[in-house]
Amino acid sequence: MGRVLLMEQLNYRNLTVEKQNEIAVVTFNRPHKANALDRDHLEEIEQVALSFGDDPQTRAIIFTGKGKHFSSGADLSPSPNPVDQQASLVLRRRRARVGERAIRALYSIDQITIAAWNGAAMGGGACLATAMDFRIGASDCFMQYPEVEIGVNLMWKSLPLLVHLAGPARAKRLVAGGERIHAEELLSWGILDSVVQCDDLMNTATEWAKRYARMPPIPQQMIKQSVNAIVSAHDASVMHMDVDQNLLSATSRDRKAAIRAYLEGSTPSFSGD
Repeated sequence: MGRVLLMEQLNYRNLTVEKQNEIAVVTFNRPHKANALDRDHLEEIEQVALSFGDDPQTRAIIFTGKGKHFSSGADLSPSPNPVDQQASLVLRRRRARVGERAIRALYSIDQITIAAWNGAAMGGGACLATAMDFRIGASDCFMQYPEVEIGVNLMWKSLPLLVHLAGPARAKRLVAGGERIHAEELLSWGILDSVVQCDDLMNTATEWAKRYARMPPIPQQMIKQSVNAIVSAHDASVMHMDVDQNLLSATSRDRKAAIRAYLEGSTPSFSGD
């Protein structure tokens, strides 16, 4: 495609931004962590999403992951910052909303957004994919929300985005059941818009981006905003406490049992406490 790396990417440690004419490509760039999402990465995703608000030339934006996976979700590594570990509850509530802010910024981008979905989109990575307008999946891609298996609920105001795409029963299978769903089934569920061979992923995403970049941007972007407003009008009011639900579930004994079993590779027993 002959994309040009932007000088602005020097401000990013966890992603890169490339542009050619009216198309931009944002690549999540933590392949050694399967593009897991720590606080810094989420803040950069929010920043890059907001930056397109001052970019009248770009008409379509492709998001993809470097390496094998789109994003493996929230980075569960312990924070190296002792202040984070000792923060008060009021501060933890605020900091926990960084993922929500990133999702909101992605969903609110004026331009058409396309996920070029390679490999895993798990947990927070799946939230990123569902916040975009279209999803092109490689034949090896899959979706999974493992939060329930480690004793917490889904955050980031992202449950409605999945329900809009897949419907309530399938959303429950994914989020309440923790099922792993692969490319062809994701396509039949309406979560993916197309499935292609891995080698064709970026070419296909680019062709989709070119198609939308050719359209008059003013009506196109207003149509996008209107569609999003129609389907998501009540999302925030319904999900306004998902951070608090997460903080509550994270203090349960079941959460401790789930994490212990996850680390040991054992089968947990839950008490509902």
